[in-house]
Amino acid sequence: MTAALIQNIHHYCIGLSYLCAFLLEAGRLLWPAKGWRVAGLGFGAAGLFAHTAYLLVQHPSPAVPYGSVLLLAWVLALFSFYGTVHHAKQAWAVFVLPVVIGLVALSRVLLTAEPEHAAFDLAAWASGDRFWGGVHGVLILLASVGVSISFLASMMYLIQARRLRRKVAPGTVTPMLNLERLETMNRRALNGAFPMLTAGLLVGTLLVPHGPSLSDNWLSLKVLSTAGLWLVFLVLLYLRYGVHVPARRLALFSVVAFSLLLVALVASHPFATGGAK
Repeated sequence: MTAALIQNIHHYCIGLSYLCAFLLEAGRLLWPAKGWRVAGLGFGAAGLFAHTAYLLVQHPSPAVPYGSVLLLAWVLALFSFYGTVHHAKQAWAVFVLPVVIGLVALSRVLLTAEPEHAAFDLAAWASGDRFWGGVHGVLILLASVGVSISFLASMMYLIQARRLRRKVAPGTVTPMLNLERLETMNRRALNGAFPMLTAGLLVGTLLVPHGPSLSDNWLSLKVLSTAGLWLVFLVLLYLRYGVHVPARRLALFSVVAFSLLLVALVASHPFATGGAK
């Protein structure tokens, strides 16, 4: 009961801290004042502190859905905090924090659905089959970060492109990065994520035969959704470098890729070792 209560408090503290930071950032855009920014950064830092403390104390395994989602949320929270400091005049956190908050909430739901989970033991995962399972998890996590950043850049690109088509005056809307910088961010995220995803899939393929049922493993939702994500990436790269389609269409494909990523993350791992399912 005590452990469950601690887990609840941590998830709620993390989520509420990020929510307060988001609301303060939104308020800063509506009523510009220095105090909004300082308070928003303070709540963002508090959320990151609680998030980091939870990861260090609870050691959620990246092989279980709730752990992989929470780890991804932590990386994106760092990305949000850095962007808020680095791009002080842009609406950075307003776009990134809702994704972080959604991932934290999704992690809590997944933890409730599967309360029996294995903690991450670095010493145990550094040897034998668990080592390659850990390598697979890290590669997929890094690819997930790239997909998420690509998704965020794509959403901002689509909004900014729509503003330009409607000739909306810049001073009347939320400030954002220009289309060229957003397109560059999307391209770099995709170029970095694809090799990570490919390597993660190759390592995962080597691990599949060690599972209890080969046919069930290959047809599992996690394997199929991850393979589908890789195919979407392949199409994205072909469209970008092969036929040079418009950036707007690539942005839409990036949104599809992020949807497949969420399916892959929340699906049960058919060949996870170390007690995680």
